[in-house]
Amino acid sequence: MDASVYLYVEDVRDEGIGRVLDRIAGYGVREVTVAAAYHAARDVTPHGGSRVTLRAEGVHFVPPPDLFKDLRLTPPVREGAADGPLAVLREATLDRGMALHGWAVFLHNITLGLADPGVTVLDCFGGRGFPASLCPAQPDVRLYAVALARSVARLGVDSVVAESLHFGAFDQGHRHERSFVPLGPMDEFLFGLCFCPWCMRRATDLGVKAEVAREECARIVGDVLSGDPPAQGEVTRAALTAYAGPDVVAYARARSETVTSLVSEVSTAVAAEGSRLTFLDGTGHRKGYRDGLPPAGLAAHDAWQLGVDLVALGDLVPSFGVLAYARDPARVADDVGAYRRSIGNDRELRVILRPGLPDTDSTDRLAAKVRAVKAAGADATDFSAYGLVPYNVLSRIPPALGHTP
Repeated sequence: MDASVYLYVEDVRDEGIGRVLDRIAGYGVREVTVAAAYHAARDVTPHGGSRVTLRAEGVHFVPPPDLFKDLRLTPPVREGAADGPLAVLREATLDRGMALHGWAVFLHNITLGLADPGVTVLDCFGGRGFPASLCPAQPDVRLYAVALARSVARLGVDSVVAESLHFGAFDQGHRHERSFVPLGPMDEFLFGLCFCPWCMRRATDLGVKAEVAREECARIVGDVLSGDPPAQGEVTRAALTAYAGPDVVAYARARSETVTSLVSEVSTAVAAEGSRLTFLDGTGHRKGYRDGLPPAGLAAHDAWQLGVDLVALGDLVPSFGVLAYARDPARVADDVGAYRRSIGNDRELRVILRPGLPDTDSTDRLAAKVRAVKAAGADATDFSAYGLVPYNVLSRIPPALGHTP
């Protein structure tokens, strides 16, 4: 089974490219996936040059002028990008016969959202309280996504791994989130829907009563904000229909056309640059990121909540990434199997596991999940992330893959 280790430019800058790549190759892994465009973060990095790493938002390369000329949005550029760290990494991986994938965060960008709120999600009350969520229906955002994808592909990577190339979630709106109102999962879902003119127009063109949906969302969420009890239980189409009505559900489902068409444009652009797209569905992150204990609904079945239509994308995208953030190997197998059935058997399916906490506490557990991933029909197991876990956690990778370090 193929495998990759996710890493950051700061990892190779701190430890040295040769040392990092030799260590990864020593794990029996012949692929690396580097964050070429990433969001802001404050990470504990146990073997980094600094034990706490502050990551500014932006790209680790100079944006090609021909791609971003006259565009409304241009990615922030990270310090040191002019030195070409990704080009150096590409050369080093080629020298070792290793594959290199370029990992890019697309529509989760608080820097761009704060600078230009008009490209962000517009909620049912007419507010722009989601500066980190760029709207995938907004034309300038779509142009930006295509240009960013082309830029990463031009780095000579074997694939472009696209994170956040879909709608965002309610709780990803800002760096610091505070709410002392007991919103339930369905209330948060309704509050996070975008009703910008572009989303409204696309839904209307599909025969959806967009204004009715907006009014219903504002009424329901407004009542909860005024003190009514929130809805309980997971977000499902049936529960949402009972709670908010068929027009709201139709509006939510119409968002998949926006995402599908954007992913198609991005995939075509990446192919034109000589690479290929791996679409990374963020649903698994939403469900299990905090504790590795995702609720009952499988990630593939809940992907529609982010506007992701896996069946439609299975006809358009050559490769998919799945975030299997769960402690239980059986749950991992169920999630992976559901994705495989949705996208079909002829598409690459890569599954990202965390070798350490919060969902992996031993080599045996990691090995069990790798076996589950393979049995469920995945083509590759990837591990996230090199700089975020101690060496003794990374050392679980070889035996989990069946290699002797």
